[in-house]
Amino acid sequence: MPLDLQEHDLPSISNQPNHTTSTTGNDPSTLNPPTAHDPAPSTTSAASTPPLPSLEYKVLTRSRIIFMVIFWSLVITDSVFMPIALYFGLWYGTDLSPNTVFSIVTAAIGGVSILEYFLRFWRLFKKGSTCRVIGGRRAYLDWFHWVFTATWVVLMVELIIGSTPDNPPIRLLAMPPSSLLYVFGLQLCVFEGMRWGGVKSPVRVSSQPRGSVLLPGAYNLVEDIVAVDGSGGTEYRERLWKRYQASKVFRVMLEKLTLFWGMGCLAMATLTTILIFTLEGDYAYAVGWSAPFLWAAIWAAMTWWYVERSLRVERETWGRDVKP
Repeated sequence: MPLDLQEHDLPSISNQPNHTTSTTGNDPSTLNPPTAHDPAPSTTSAASTPPLPSLEYKVLTRSRIIFMVIFWSLVITDSVFMPIALYFGLWYGTDLSPNTVFSIVTAAIGGVSILEYFLRFWRLFKKGSTCRVIGGRRAYLDWFHWVFTATWVVLMVELIIGSTPDNPPIRLLAMPPSSLLYVFGLQLCVFEGMRWGGVKSPVRVSSQPRGSVLLPGAYNLVEDIVAVDGSGGTEYRERLWKRYQASKVFRVMLEKLTLFWGMGCLAMATLTTILIFTLEGDYAYAVGWSAPFLWAAIWAAMTWWYVERSLRVERETWGRDVKP
């Protein structure tokens, strides 16, 4: 996630050197996105180098820190502690039938994510939305919201099918967090493979219209999450696009993060699935609802460190043709 880069003014895209395509305004449909293999801007003197396009977004403000602490505390409580506590408490502390136990657990979890889903939908769909994708209609929403929707469909199918029998299959009911990783990881890896193969986008992906060159999956996640959930708005989408065009270091960073999260999601989902179907039932359920979140916290911390380092390198090497 972009961190704190407010020291530069926004330049005009048309002033960026060494790009073979031109742009009309900020509409990505007119652009041929550069890749990490395109040369970085190269100039003969610092005075002739345009400033690095600023994202004008700061993560670590007081209000955002408070929001993130509250939000993620609620998510972890709702998605980790609650299902595990309800399962063991109701299973061993009551005389309820297995079907009733898992019906209660299924009905109780996911409230925070469902609320966030509908708040997100409203912010994108309402008339006069300030966070809509560039050049998109209300019905487009954004790419992250469609992936979010697909994920919830998969999870609800698992939970409903699993909690319906008189003796619910506990291993299936331990799978939702891993399924979430499968959905996100598969989408990131498939789109990255399509991008490297030169396949054009078969659908609109946030601000990139159908038929455009695919961007790294991490770009789309950053664009959508910061613009909507982080209140960066449509203006952030435009600034992110300018930064992506201008900076080779920035492009390399997003490509590496796409593979880091895409392959990491699939690897962790596979490992957790193996554990779920080999451990004893109680352990399998506890691991299924906790291990993916622990992994995500570690991956997020590593991502934070890498992004900080990459942005520092980007600032220090801006205007020089260097290998990131």
